[in-house]
Amino acid sequence: MSSSKQNIATDGMCIAIIPARGGSKRIPGKNARLMNGKPLIAWAIEACLETALFSHILVSTDCPQIARIAEAHGAEVPFLRPAELADDFTPTRPVTNHALEWAVANWGKIDCYCQLYANPFIQPGILLQAKQLLTGSDADVVMGVTEYAHPILRALAINEQGKVCPAFPEYKSSRTQDLPVFYHDAAQFYWNRHHRKAVDAPLSTIPVIIPRHFAVDIDNEDDWILAEQMQLLFLQKTGRSCQHNL
Repeated sequence: MSSSKQNIATDGMCIAIIPARGGSKRIPGKNARLMNGKPLIAWAIEACLETALFSHILVSTDCPQIARIAEAHGAEVPFLRPAELADDFTPTRPVTNHALEWAVANWGKIDCYCQLYANPFIQPGILLQAKQLLTGSDADVVMGVTEYAHPILRALAINEQGKVCPAFPEYKSSRTQDLPVFYHDAAQFYWNRHHRKAVDAPLSTIPVIIPRHFAVDIDNEDDWILAEQMQLLFLQKTGRSCQHNL
Protein backbone atom coordinates (compact mmCIF):
# COMPACT_ATOMS: atom_id res chain seq x y z
CA MET A 1 0.00 0.00 0.00
CA SER A 2 1.21 3.50 -0.74
CA SER A 3 1.64 6.31 1.81
CA SER A 4 1.48 9.69 0.05
CA LYS A 5 1.80 12.79 2.24
CA GLN A 6 -1.22 15.04 2.76
CA ASN A 7 -1.56 18.68 3.79
CA ILE A 8 -0.01 19.41 7.18
CA ALA A 9 -2.06 21.10 9.89
CA THR A 10 -0.48 24.22 11.35
CA ASP A 11 -1.03 23.50 15.06
CA GLY A 12 0.47 20.00 15.36
CA MET A 13 -0.21 16.75 13.61
CA CYS A 14 -3.84 15.83 13.13
CA ILE A 15 -4.88 12.76 11.22
CA ALA A 16 -8.15 11.42 9.89
CA ILE A 17 -9.05 7.76 10.35
CA ILE A 18 -11.78 6.23 8.19
CA PRO A 19 -12.73 2.63 9.08
CA ALA A 20 -14.03 0.91 5.94
CA ARG A 21 -14.20 -2.86 6.01
CA GLY A 22 -15.21 -4.82 2.96
CA GLY A 23 -17.76 -7.21 4.43
CA SER A 24 -20.91 -5.11 4.78
CA LYS A 25 -23.93 -7.44 4.97
CA ARG A 26 -26.91 -5.07 4.84
CA ILE A 27 -25.50 -3.16 1.84
CA PRO A 28 -22.99 -5.44 0.08
CA GLY A 29 -19.91 -3.56 -1.12
CA LYS A 30 -21.18 -0.41 0.61
CA ASN A 31 -17.92 1.52 0.87
CA ALA A 32 -16.93 0.89 -2.75
CA ARG A 33 -20.43 1.28 -4.21
CA LEU A 34 -21.02 4.30 -6.41
CA MET A 35 -23.17 7.08 -5.03
CA ASN A 36 -23.85 9.80 -7.58
CA GLY A 37 -20.82 8.79 -9.62
CA LYS A 38 -18.22 8.27 -6.87
CA PRO A 39 -17.49 5.43 -4.47
CA LEU A 40 -19.13 6.15 -1.14
CA ILE A 41 -15.83 6.38 0.71
CA ALA A 42 -14.51 8.95 -1.78
CA TRP A 43 -16.95 11.60 -0.56
CA ALA A 44 -15.56 11.45 2.99
CA ILE A 45 -11.94 11.44 1.78
CA GLU A 46 -12.53 14.47 -0.44
CA ALA A 47 -14.20 16.37 2.42
CA CYS A 48 -11.11 15.74 4.55
CA LEU A 49 -8.77 16.87 1.78
CA GLU A 50 -10.75 20.05 1.26
CA THR A 51 -10.25 21.13 4.87
CA ALA A 52 -6.43 20.94 4.62
CA LEU A 53 -6.47 20.01 8.32
CA PHE A 54 -4.89 16.60 8.15
CA SER A 55 -1.28 15.47 7.90
CA HIS A 56 -2.58 12.05 6.89
CA ILE A 57 -5.94 10.59 5.89
CA LEU A 58 -5.70 6.95 6.89
CA VAL A 59 -8.21 4.38 5.70
CA SER A 60 -8.36 1.18 7.74
CA THR A 61 -9.72 -1.60 5.56
CA ASP A 62 -9.37 -5.33 5.03
CA CYS A 63 -10.39 -5.05 1.37
CA PRO A 64 -7.85 -4.51 -1.45
CA GLN A 65 -10.54 -2.97 -3.67
CA ILE A 66 -11.42 -0.35 -1.06
CA ALA A 67 -7.71 0.26 -0.52
CA ARG A 68 -7.20 1.00 -4.22
CA ILE A 69 -10.21 3.32 -4.33
CA ALA A 70 -9.10 5.17 -1.19
CA GLU A 71 -5.60 5.73 -2.55
CA ALA A 72 -6.94 6.86 -5.92
CA HIS A 73 -8.93 9.58 -4.15
CA GLY A 74 -6.03 10.83 -2.02
CA ALA A 75 -6.08 8.78 1.19
CA GLU A 76 -3.36 6.52 2.57
CA VAL A 77 -3.74 2.78 3.15
CA PRO A 78 -0.39 1.73 4.62
CA PHE A 79 -1.67 -1.65 5.87
CA LEU A 80 -4.58 -4.02 5.45
CA ARG A 81 -6.58 -4.45 8.63
CA PRO A 82 -6.11 -7.79 10.43
CA ALA A 83 -8.96 -10.28 10.01
CA GLU A 84 -9.69 -10.31 13.75
CA LEU A 85 -10.61 -6.61 13.50
CA ALA A 86 -12.79 -7.00 10.41
CA ASP A 87 -15.69 -9.25 11.36
CA ASP A 88 -19.35 -8.37 11.86
CA PHE A 89 -18.98 -7.95 15.63
CA THR A 90 -15.87 -5.79 15.90
CA PRO A 91 -16.70 -2.36 17.36
CA THR A 92 -15.10 0.77 15.96
CA ARG A 93 -12.89 1.57 18.97
CA PRO A 94 -10.42 -1.35 18.57
CA VAL A 95 -10.15 -0.55 14.86
CA THR A 96 -9.38 3.10 15.60
CA ASN A 97 -6.88 2.17 18.32
CA HIS A 98 -5.11 -0.21 15.93
CA ALA A 99 -4.80 2.57 13.34
CA LEU A 100 -3.63 5.08 15.97
CA GLU A 101 -0.95 2.74 17.26
CA TRP A 102 0.34 2.19 13.73
CA ALA A 103 0.29 5.93 13.01
CA VAL A 104 2.20 6.90 16.16
CA ALA A 105 4.79 4.18 15.55
CA ASN A 106 5.34 5.24 11.94
CA TRP A 107 4.49 8.95 11.75
CA GLY A 108 5.20 10.21 15.25
CA LYS A 109 3.25 12.19 17.83
CA ILE A 110 -0.41 12.88 17.13
CA ASP A 111 -2.16 15.77 18.84
CA CYS A 112 -5.67 15.00 17.68
CA TYR A 113 -7.51 12.83 15.24
CA CYS A 114 -10.88 12.66 13.56
CA GLN A 115 -12.59 9.30 13.15
CA LEU A 116 -15.05 9.46 10.26
CA TYR A 117 -17.56 7.19 8.61
CA ALA A 118 -17.91 6.85 4.85
CA ASN A 119 -20.78 9.31 4.73
CA PRO A 120 -21.53 11.42 1.64
CA PHE A 121 -22.88 14.36 3.66
CA ILE A 122 -19.72 15.23 5.60
CA GLN A 123 -19.13 18.93 4.99
CA PRO A 124 -15.62 20.48 5.14
CA GLY A 125 -16.97 23.58 6.86
CA ILE A 126 -18.55 21.55 9.64
CA LEU A 127 -15.33 19.55 10.10
CA LEU A 128 -13.47 22.83 10.49
CA GLN A 129 -16.05 24.15 12.95
CA ALA A 130 -15.81 20.98 15.04
CA LYS A 131 -12.00 21.17 15.10
CA GLN A 132 -12.19 24.77 16.31
CA LEU A 133 -14.59 23.72 19.06
CA LEU A 134 -12.16 21.03 20.20
CA THR A 135 -9.20 23.40 20.15
CA GLY A 136 -11.07 26.12 22.01
CA SER A 137 -12.43 23.92 24.80
CA ASP A 138 -11.28 21.41 27.39
CA ALA A 139 -13.48 18.68 25.90
CA ASP A 140 -12.08 15.29 24.96
CA VAL A 141 -14.42 14.77 22.00
CA VAL A 142 -16.50 16.82 19.58
CA MET A 143 -19.14 14.78 17.81
CA GLY A 144 -21.61 15.58 15.07
CA VAL A 145 -25.23 15.39 16.23
CA THR A 146 -28.53 16.18 14.59
CA GLU A 147 -32.01 16.91 15.92
CA TYR A 148 -34.65 14.19 15.88
CA ALA A 149 -37.12 14.85 13.07
CA HIS A 150 -40.07 14.57 15.47
CA PRO A 151 -40.22 15.19 19.24
CA ILE A 152 -39.40 11.85 20.84
CA LEU A 153 -41.63 12.57 23.83
CA ARG A 154 -44.58 12.34 21.45
CA ALA A 155 -43.54 8.84 20.38
CA LEU A 156 -46.16 6.11 20.05
CA ALA A 157 -45.99 2.53 21.30
CA ILE A 158 -48.04 -0.57 20.57
CA ASN A 159 -49.33 -2.24 23.73
CA GLU A 160 -49.95 -5.92 24.48
CA GLN A 161 -53.42 -5.67 22.97
CA GLY A 162 -51.99 -4.39 19.70
CA LYS A 163 -53.36 -0.89 20.25
CA VAL A 164 -51.51 2.35 19.62
CA CYS A 165 -50.81 4.35 22.77
CA PRO A 166 -48.53 7.21 23.80
CA ALA A 167 -45.08 6.00 24.87
CA PHE A 168 -44.92 8.98 27.24
CA PRO A 169 -48.56 9.64 28.20
CA GLU A 170 -47.64 12.54 30.45
CA TYR A 171 -46.73 14.52 27.31
CA LYS A 172 -49.65 13.55 25.07
CA SER A 173 -51.36 16.92 25.43
CA SER A 174 -48.20 19.02 25.19
CA ARG A 175 -47.62 21.19 22.18
CA THR A 176 -44.61 20.04 20.17
CA GLN A 177 -43.05 23.51 20.36
CA ASP A 178 -43.12 23.29 24.16
CA LEU A 179 -41.22 20.00 24.34
CA PRO A 180 -37.44 19.80 24.85
CA VAL A 181 -35.27 19.11 21.81
CA PHE A 182 -33.30 15.86 21.67
CA TYR A 183 -30.42 14.90 19.41
CA HIS A 184 -28.85 11.74 18.05
CA ASP A 185 -25.49 10.79 16.59
CA ALA A 186 -25.33 11.98 12.98
CA ALA A 187 -23.08 9.01 12.04
CA GLN A 188 -20.45 11.28 10.53
CA PHE A 189 -17.42 12.04 12.68
CA TYR A 190 -15.80 12.36 16.11
CA TRP A 191 -12.90 14.72 16.76
CA ASN A 192 -10.68 13.41 19.59
CA ARG A 193 -7.70 14.54 21.58
CA HIS A 194 -5.00 11.90 21.60
CA HIS A 195 -4.02 12.10 25.26
CA ARG A 196 -5.79 8.84 26.11
CA LYS A 197 -7.59 5.95 24.44
CA ALA A 198 -10.91 6.72 26.14
CA VAL A 199 -11.84 3.09 26.75
CA ASP A 200 -12.43 2.93 30.49
CA ALA A 201 -12.69 6.59 31.49
CA PRO A 202 -15.68 8.89 31.00
CA LEU A 203 -15.23 11.43 28.24
CA SER A 204 -16.16 15.07 28.13
CA THR A 205 -18.04 15.42 24.85
CA ILE A 206 -19.47 18.53 23.21
CA PRO A 207 -21.64 18.66 20.08
CA VAL A 208 -21.50 20.32 16.74
CA ILE A 209 -25.03 20.40 15.37
CA ILE A 210 -25.52 19.17 11.82
CA PRO A 211 -28.64 20.21 9.86
CA ARG A 212 -31.05 17.33 9.31
CA HIS A 213 -30.72 17.63 5.53
CA PHE A 214 -27.03 16.66 5.96
CA ALA A 215 -27.72 13.71 8.26
CA VAL A 216 -28.62 10.35 6.74
CA ASP A 217 -27.27 7.20 8.40
CA ILE A 218 -26.98 4.66 5.56
CA ASP A 219 -27.77 1.25 7.04
CA ASN A 220 -30.02 -0.36 4.41
CA GLU A 221 -31.20 0.01 0.82
CA ASP A 222 -33.97 2.46 1.72
CA ASP A 223 -31.40 4.67 3.45
CA TRP A 224 -29.15 4.44 0.38
CA ILE A 225 -31.92 5.54 -2.00
CA LEU A 226 -32.88 8.46 0.27
CA ALA A 227 -29.25 9.55 0.72
CA GLU A 228 -28.49 9.37 -3.00
CA GLN A 229 -31.52 11.48 -3.92
CA MET A 230 -30.83 14.03 -1.18
CA GLN A 231 -27.18 14.31 -2.15
CA LEU A 232 -28.03 14.65 -5.84
CA LEU A 233 -30.29 17.61 -5.06
CA PHE A 234 -27.50 19.19 -3.01
CA LEU A 235 -24.94 18.65 -5.77
CA GLN A 236 -27.25 20.15 -8.38
CA LYS A 237 -28.02 23.15 -6.18
CA THR A 238 -24.36 23.87 -5.43
CA GLY A 239 -22.93 22.89 -8.81
CA ARG A 240 -20.48 20.44 -7.28
CA SER A 241 -19.00 17.61 -9.31
CA CYS A 242 -20.23 14.04 -9.10
CA GLN A 243 -17.99 12.67 -11.85
CA HIS A 244 -16.94 9.03 -11.65
CA ASN A 245 -13.28 8.73 -10.68
CA LEU A 246 -11.83 5.32 -9.82
